[in-house]
Amino acid sequence: MSDENPPPDEPFRPAPGADPEPGRPGATAPDSPAGSPGASPPPVPAASSTGPAGRPGGDGDAEAAGERESGAQDAGGADSGASGAGASGFGAADSRSDDDGDSAGPGEPGGSGGPGDLGGPGDPGDPGDFGDEEAGDDGEHPLALRLEQLILGAPRQYTPFQAARTAGVSMDLASRFWRAMGFADIGQARALTEADVLALRRLAGLVEAGLLSESMAIQVARSTGQTTARLADWQTDSFLEGLTEPPEPGMTRAEVAYPLVELLLPELEEFLVYVWRRQVAAATSRVVQSDDEEAVDRRLAVGFADLVGFTRLTRRLEEEELGELVEAFETTAADQVAAYGGRLIKTLGDEVLFVADDPGTAAEIGMRLIETMTGDETMPALRVGMAFGTVTTRMGDVFGTTVNLASRLTSIAPRDAVLVDGDFAEALGEAGDAPVSEADVDADSAESEKYRFALQPMWRRPVRGLGVVEPWLLTRRTGRP
Repeated sequence: MSDENPPPDEPFRPAPGADPEPGRPGATAPDSPAGSPGASPPPVPAASSTGPAGRPGGDGDAEAAGERESGAQDAGGADSGASGAGASGFGAADSRSDDDGDSAGPGEPGGSGGPGDLGGPGDPGDPGDFGDEEAGDDGEHPLALRLEQLILGAPRQYTPFQAARTAGVSMDLASRFWRAMGFADIGQARALTEADVLALRRLAGLVEAGLLSESMAIQVARSTGQTTARLADWQTDSFLEGLTEPPEPGMTRAEVAYPLVELLLPELEEFLVYVWRRQVAAATSRVVQSDDEEAVDRRLAVGFADLVGFTRLTRRLEEEELGELVEAFETTAADQVAAYGGRLIKTLGDEVLFVADDPGTAAEIGMRLIETMTGDETMPALRVGMAFGTVTTRMGDVFGTTVNLASRLTSIAPRDAVLVDGDFAEALGEAGDAPVSEADVDADSAESEKYRFALQPMWRRPVRGLGVVEPWLLTRRTGRP
């Protein structure tokens, strides 16, 4: 069998006598490319057991501190790597090609995974009656298939090759989009829906219209996939799991899950769109108010807040207790950062990363975090490190020397204390938030009361990868709220 792909940009032309739109209910599926001489898609890794309904991979929020300090990774390089892989993933051929025992089109009797298997679009059937359906080809539970159809709004209808051709997108580009969204390779299983075709068509249309470059479209797919993957995991694990406990003895989780998802899905979808629009409005407002040269490389205050002794806690606490502690920490940190004008960039289990537009805002957040955590007997000690300088922002994350320095300051900060770098301390002095020198301020004078913070220089010390730095201990001035 040839490893050569069909011409990627050649429009689909049905064979004589075939229906013009392959994959539609009641249409006869065209011959698979695997059955055409010299036109079989390339080999594929083993098909994923989750299929397209499986949750995409997360963005690795539990990465080590060294990884987050390594600087910005070149997204373009990652994209070129996916391109070099060609179509060997999303639409690669395997033993389940269209000709192998699956000559019937989707929707026809005998068609694999088509609408005839799951019911027509918008008609998923009675959620409490699963009939005589057997598990799918990959051993999927019939309820999982029905839930997938309910959530996606359409039945499985296309193979990846058919979806790409119907959308007018090359297999190479379709494969890259699919991987960027974080989904596993699925071979040539008939597992895609009209929604998948529409998504491919929309992304490709943005590129064709010149609104996005191809690499930017890949970044859009990747950032959206990574963000929503974590959201989907959180909502499923922490929310739906608790709500789907059988309300009465004898009821199965399956009997509760379907109607619950049916009720929650439209409401959660509307809320997601609302929050996304709010976040886009806030982000564009920040960009418009900044200088053009600061659109990507900006001067920001960067802070890390880290739980002390977290590794020891993981050995002492039960998993459920540890999960509750992490959730409480992340919730408290997120609330404090948002309330005082910062932005939470990511959470790393025992650590959070946040930014603020100016050192005064970041200093208030840092002190509030320490004060809040110190007053909670259930929480371990906290330490905070902050730095001020040029930061590269990309795909919702921040990179650069300033970020690395803030991380290093956190690692050397005392318990329940905040350390800042020299540029941060200088900016606080210039803004009138702290005196440039405590020696010049009489603690009992009226002038002392106008400052919110106090700064104390610490011993200079070498920091790995950054040379010698002079940390400053940040405290709140006595009598200030």
